[in-house]
Amino acid sequence: MVPFFMQIKCHLGRSYEVANAIADAEIASEVYSTAGDFDLLVKFYVPTETDIGHFVNQRVQVIPGIQDTRTIITFKAF
Repeated sequence: MVPFFMQIKCHLGRSYEVANAIADAEIASEVYSTAGDFDLLVKFYVPTETDIGHFVNQRVQVIPGIQDTRTIITFKAF
């Protein structure tokens, strides 16, 4: 499994709706609300052969209420 993180900016007033939709879809291991430029920080694990770009486009960015995303690819856990 390959981990990666996404920061998600939601449309105003829709952060909880988006967080619940991500949790209900069972595509993320952790979902956190955050302060700052983005509203949510989400940790995903995908199989090694998964194209992360397609996963983001087809499984995450289609969730209603998402305005913008930033994907953070990780290399090694310490």
